[in-house]
Amino acid sequence: MLAREGGRGLTHRAVDRAADVPVGTTKNYFPTRDSLLAAAARRMAQEHGEAVQQLRDTTPAGVTPSQVSELYPALLHRALQGDRTQILAMFELYLEGVRSPEVREALGEMVRANAAAIAEVHHAAGLATTAKDAGLLDAYLLGVAISLLALPADTLRAVGMDDPYGLGLGLFAAVVPGLDQPADTDRDGHAEHA
Repeated sequence: MLAREGGRGLTHRAVDRAADVPVGTTKNYFPTRDSLLAAAARRMAQEHGEAVQQLRDTTPAGVTPSQVSELYPALLHRALQGDRTQILAMFELYLEGVRSPEVREALGEMVRANAAAIAEVHHAAGLATTAKDAGLLDAYLLGVAISLLALPADTLRAVGMDDPYGLGLGLFAAVVPGLDQPADTDRDGHAEHA
């Protein structure tokens, strides 16, 4: 609902209709709009945490920095080409977090947990990524994703943001300390020639 209608569309009655429950049911559980938004933020944080935990649990021993770097183009691809529901709902919750301390707190818990988990995945690849680095990488990724979703294609081309794959790798390389990779590589990791 957040993805489809935006923050203002998330009302008690709209949730009642979507859940096919009697009018007033949602208000019994979440008496205010802020409590409803905070519940949505906590739910998103839970789903996000489960996804990150699965990533941690399935990261193979001996994963390389190059393999880890491929996560970021994949995340951008998923945001753009896959089901956009989660990323759009996330953007709406971030906007609501500006005004709602409850939503802000739920998002803060999600970001802290995500940063710690991503740093662990990076450590498995021998990278010295800190929680601060991982948090910055996450913030950069969100900023790039909203730009890719919201801006016209000709604008993205004009400012050099029309290659989500390259942007994902660039974000990783810009934030992760100690990478010894050529700055200009193609999709297969080969150095590009001028």
